[in-house]
Amino acid sequence: MCALLSCQGLTKAFGTQELFSGVTLVIHAGDIIGLIGPNGSGKSTLLNILCGLEQADSGVIFVQKLLRIGYLPQDDVFAEEAGCTDNLFAACAGLDLDEAEQYNRVHALLSRAQFPDPQQPVRLLSGGWRKRLAVCRALINRPDVLIMDEPTNHLDIEGILWLERLMRSTLPESPAAVLVVSHDRHFLENTVNRMVELSPVYPEGSFQVRGGYTDFLEKKADYLLQRQSLEERLANKVRRETEWLRRGPKARTTKARYRIEEAGRLQDELGEIQEQNRSLGQVGIAFDATGRKTKKLLTATGLEKGFNGQMLFTHLNINLTPGLRLGLLGRNGSGKSTLMQILASAANHNNGLTPDAGSIALADSLRIVSFDQRRQALDPDVTLRRALAPEGDSVLYQGQSLHVVTWARRFLFRADQLDTPVCRLSGGEQARILIARLMLHPADILLLDEPTNDLDIPSLDVLEESLCEFPGALVLVTHDRFLLDRVCNLVLGFDGAGRAGYFADYDQWLAMLEAKERGEAVSSPPQTEKKPAAKPRSGKLSYMDQREYDQMEGKILAAEARLGEIEALMAEPEVAANPGQLQRYWQEQQTVQAQTERLYDRWNELEQLRQEQTTG
Repeated sequence: MCALLSCQGLTKAFGTQELFSGVTLVIHAGDIIGLIGPNGSGKSTLLNILCGLEQADSGVIFVQKLLRIGYLPQDDVFAEEAGCTDNLFAACAGLDLDEAEQYNRVHALLSRAQFPDPQQPVRLLSGGWRKRLAVCRALINRPDVLIMDEPTNHLDIEGILWLERLMRSTLPESPAAVLVVSHDRHFLENTVNRMVELSPVYPEGSFQVRGGYTDFLEKKADYLLQRQSLEERLANKVRRETEWLRRGPKARTTKARYRIEEAGRLQDELGEIQEQNRSLGQVGIAFDATGRKTKKLLTATGLEKGFNGQMLFTHLNINLTPGLRLGLLGRNGSGKSTLMQILASAANHNNGLTPDAGSIALADSLRIVSFDQRRQALDPDVTLRRALAPEGDSVLYQGQSLHVVTWARRFLFRADQLDTPVCRLSGGEQARILIARLMLHPADILLLDEPTNDLDIPSLDVLEESLCEFPGALVLVTHDRFLLDRVCNLVLGFDGAGRAGYFADYDQWLAMLEAKERGEAVSSPPQTEKKPAAKPRSGKLSYMDQREYDQMEGKILAAEARLGEIEALMAEPEVAANPGQLQRYWQEQQTVQAQTERLYDRWNELEQLRQEQTTG
């Protein structure tokens, strides 16, 4: 099969920093390729080179004759005052199309993207609708190869599901092949049939697997184990050769000279493999809590907020307690970020956004730390050094003074990057700066609004672990479904019409939305006046209830003991190196955790019944 687009031996560097070297990639019809890699590994640069927007330092690119390429960059630039329709017509200007064909293409794409008002000026669109419009623009020339750079950034979950359906469709504008940079693991699992990771850890510059994201994880784990075994074998061989060299050859024969040269070559090879294996660094994320023992941190009652006559939410009640990890779900513009701003402003009574109605009660001296998806706190002109350590050459973290070089290394920044302006760093690197700032402030409540945008997958893994271990309360806005499933133990879903309700998880909320779209009779989201919970029945304990109550403590202790066993097993190196086994233990952990929470809820219910029986 003839390749549509391919490259061989591509190398690119900026100054002394080499982004990638020796990269080879072949794209055939039918390929949907997911490209991942650490922040700063050159993914966006590689896309620009394939699209002809940049030049490689070395290597060759082969493009099929008359190939049409559609490109979706991370940043969306439009004529802001023009409507969606006019922007797409402008994109048709360079194509050899008559007016009728232009009209058909523009309106077909806008219809499939489900734009409610195609004439609305772009400046009024939310980030998610801007991204949908950008996808439409990339498809307007009906490309043979569609290249997309982080298309899920700023899309809400419904937008991501729309994009997944679009990529799996066989419409006239569907491309023959797709190359997409994304760190959304659910999105990759649901769409791609090939995975490519760009990283200096691989001798060829990349690691490529035919299959989905799960297949990639399994093959990568096997590969890294092989690399570790190779390092150990080489280390043993170098040690034997070094001992031989120390004894010294008895004669300067050709064989002896060859052995000396071979020992030197082995040492060089071992050093190269060790450097590649050590380049699998991870971000050191660990949010600092205040250690507060208060059970109620923040209580919001009857919150209402609207803009320009449109209500975002009404009668909204929230009770944040230590250990609660609340995920906010809803379409772009439904009120998630607005609620986050209101909660963030609650600790500062003089500034910030306030609700139109309702009240917020805070625990004494409550500390709230926020992550703003707009990243307005970053000055693009300051250096990385000043962004990480504004007050000098060190930071104070958990009572310990750390030099800025050590602090930077914790977030995978090199010492030679410290004088680089923030504006020259990638989006993922800028996100890591903001997370580093959050870690310097002990918090009772973390408010994180889209913290995952631009973060690479290793950073996401560490972020998840840290959020699960944070003992305070967490309110999280994210469109990363994997993160939601892993971290949040309660979901607050917004319907965009002024109502919101609590759900057990993302799947329950999505099922409600899908049923609503199909026109099925569905009950409205549970009103947030009362958090869904089991209600105790009035009256005395029955015989079966008493028996259940007597056994409850033992069941809870057994469940908690199993949780401890699972956590210990997951920490073992053999399990951590086996993605399949690690996934099975993680699933069991989630099941046992949910069972434990149900047992506690039932125990509280029975305890209340028992107290009523005693006082009645």
